Amino acid sequence: MSTGHRYRPSWWTYILHQVPHTNFQFEVVDSKFAPQEWPYQQALLFLASIAGLCLIISLILICIYLIRYCCCVSTEEEESKSHRVCCVTWSCVAAVIICCAGIGIGFYGNSETNDGVYQVTYSLMDANHTLTSINLLISDTVELLNSVVKSDLTQLEEIFTKRTEFLVMIRNTRRQAESVAQYLAEISFWKGTELNPSVAAEQINFIEDYRWLAYILLLLLDLIICLFTLLGLAKQIKWLVIVMTVVSFFVLLLSWGSMGLEMATAVGLSDFCFEPDEYVMNQTQVITNISPDILQYYISCTQDVTNPFRQRLTMSQRALSNIHSQLHGLEREALPQFPAAEKNLLAVQGMLNTTEGNFHHLVALLNCRGLHKDYVDALKGLCYDGMEGILFLLLFSFLSALSFTAAVCSLPRAWKRFQNRDLDYDDMDEDDPFNPQARREMLHVTGRPHLPSFYSYSSSCGSHSSLRVSAPPISNAPVSQYMNQSGLFNGNPRFENVPLIDRQSPPPSYSPSMRTSFISASQEETDTHCQTEMAS
Repeated sequence: MSTGHRYRPSWWTYILHQVPHTNFQFEVVDSKFAPQEWPYQQALLFLASIAGLCLIISLILICIYLIRYCCCVSTEEEESKSHRVCCVTWSCVAAVIICCAGIGIGFYGNSETNDGVYQVTYSLMDANHTLTSINLLISDTVELLNSVVKSDLTQLEEIFTKRTEFLVMIRNTRRQAESVAQYLAEISFWKGTELNPSVAAEQINFIEDYRWLAYILLLLLDLIICLFTLLGLAKQIKWLVIVMTVVSFFVLLLSWGSMGLEMATAVGLSDFCFEPDEYVMNQTQVITNISPDILQYYISCTQDVTNPFRQRLTMSQRALSNIHSQLHGLEREALPQFPAAEKNLLAVQGMLNTTEGNFHHLVALLNCRGLHKDYVDALKGLCYDGMEGILFLLLFSFLSALSFTAAVCSLPRAWKRFQNRDLDYDDMDEDDPFNPQARREMLHVTGRPHLPSFYSYSSSCGSHSSLRVSAPPISNAPVSQYMNQSGLFNGNPRFENVPLIDRQSPPPSYSPSMRTSFISASQEETDTHCQTEMAS
């Protein structure tokens, strides 16, 4: 018997199995896996409610933080404010990075869980193939024996009616064949049972497909939120950051909810994986009514457990040996006297050869090694890969919940910073071509704004309107290039007498009031000059 292919609970199974199991009355219940009992169900629900408690705590912290942020008036200095804004931004980035790390862990855990469940379904399908082969082999052999007994052996009895010794041998052969058919029919232990491993495998695979898809969508949603949050922080897009904050709040609820489900699943699965043999044997016996000796033989498959089919197989093998010796004696003694019996004897001999081949194949299938290997592979897939995947998913949900909690608290400060930065330009003149907003707008607008003209005139005094000649287009080129432009103004080369340009230095920034004073002073100087010329 197989002794090397064993299942042993892992260390994380031992740790999770030691988690206290408490019902709603805060009473400790047995940690033995019993999902059909209400106290055990209460213990799992109590563990799942821990995640709900964490959700409530996180919501309270978020509310306290936002209320303090909205209601408290900050009296800090500008440098301190700038430092805090930088800390808030980096807090958001750190939360997003932690969430991305959790997403990577979640993808790995989801893949491991899927691999474990796939191993379970594969083992169930393989076990179903073995059980189906046993039933088909037994039914075909029994049908073959019955057909030979009813046809060929009956005809041989009619042929050997006058020879008593040959008739006795034929009747012994009939009884032996009937005994073999009866023994084999009794061995068919899985026939007519309500439990079908292939149906169970299909149901598990169907549920696993939707579970895998749901986690993939959740992981992708978290990843999209992280990427768009980083984009909004980098580009300082206020509306995008606000939308991501709202979506992060709802994903926060999903993260805590999935964490509660995964926590209850991990503890329940550890209870099952700690002692799976007893639960599997009891449930299989209740559903199929199979003998406990047979179930114990396939579940344990040790040298201490005897083969429950050994007696029937031994008696069947002896009966087949007796049939073979009797047919050999008939061929040697009866055929020379009864040539008409040759055809029937050959048919019985062919039946015997086929039955012996099926018998040896049946002995190999009934051995516990095959089904026990499928059982152990299913346990390893569920309790090793499946348990490991669930633990990684639990870690992903925890990191995701913490990250989104920090993000929901920090992102409002980030978009508040964007708003304050836009308000810094409210006290600037929109007509000022040298303010930063105008410079940015000129890069996107094809039509250039015009400056008031402060150009000199060559002749006598004119009206004030003559001073406001439309200015040439503003060039974005450097000052040296600006002075050397070959553009024409009214057909003549353009000469400018502004002192700042003569010094080839950019004009200084000024307020609207300074600009008004400068224009007024220029107009007064021009009026005085005109009056002097007219008086002379």
